[in-house]
Amino acid sequence: MMNLSSAPGPIGIFDSGYGGLTVLHGIRQAMPQYDYLYLGDNARAPYGDRSFDVIYDFTRQAVIKLFEMGCHLIILGCNTASAKALRTIQQQDLPRIDPQRRVLGVIRPTAEIIGKLTHNNHVGLLATEGTVASHSYDLEIQKFWPDIKVTGVACPFWVPLIEYGEANSPGADYFVKRRIEKLMQQDPLIDTIILGCTHYPLLMPKISKYIHPTVRLVPQGDYVATSLVDYLKRHQKMDQMCTKRGTCLYYTTENPEKFKGSAQIFLKDEVPVNHIDLE
Repeated sequence: MMNLSSAPGPIGIFDSGYGGLTVLHGIRQAMPQYDYLYLGDNARAPYGDRSFDVIYDFTRQAVIKLFEMGCHLIILGCNTASAKALRTIQQQDLPRIDPQRRVLGVIRPTAEIIGKLTHNNHVGLLATEGTVASHSYDLEIQKFWPDIKVTGVACPFWVPLIEYGEANSPGADYFVKRRIEKLMQQDPLIDTIILGCTHYPLLMPKISKYIHPTVRLVPQGDYVATSLVDYLKRHQKMDQMCTKRGTCLYYTTENPEKFKGSAQIFLKDEVPVNHIDLE
């Protein structure tokens, strides 16, 4: 057991990069009264193609840091971390660190709702290599909707495109079109596509150009937010451990000025950022 403060604290949001800001935005829209602490491990991003062990190690470091900073509840606003590290942290680390604290991911809320969004049970997944290879979406969706067929395609170039501010450039069309075509070739019956990386909502205008108008795109932010509201209603003790002053603090392992510039792609506003070390 770690010697952690028992005082209520902010809700922690962790991501390897900037994509978790889309999750944070959705949560703050739904729950503006809560306090938040965002931690981006931008110096070591992207996580997408790293090994299970490395992703688990990095994510565990971030979780411990957020606990030390007063968080009792942490959302992994990163699909790769949710896919490759969440279960191990929940089952092996939390009992040792503090059984009363919680770490939640972004995959389960999407899996829970997806059966209500598809009409024919053919679902596509666009995500990082790590998320697709983990089959985490397939496994989670099977628990709730065993009849759904999930087809996943990795999109390794999409995150760099977005983080370099090229999401609206003509060059992005080439990479988006290729991946959409590959996905639809594998299963032409897909009627719903999960954007299984928190960066990808910024590419929605491009993605929409290359899918049939009847195909539904599912960004995660709103569903994660709705699920969290429900979670805190059902877990009153945890709700009492979350402070409510409407504040939000940002931390990055990268240079804060660099973070500010890139964060504006996701948030549109400039935010105050502090540097933090995880190692």
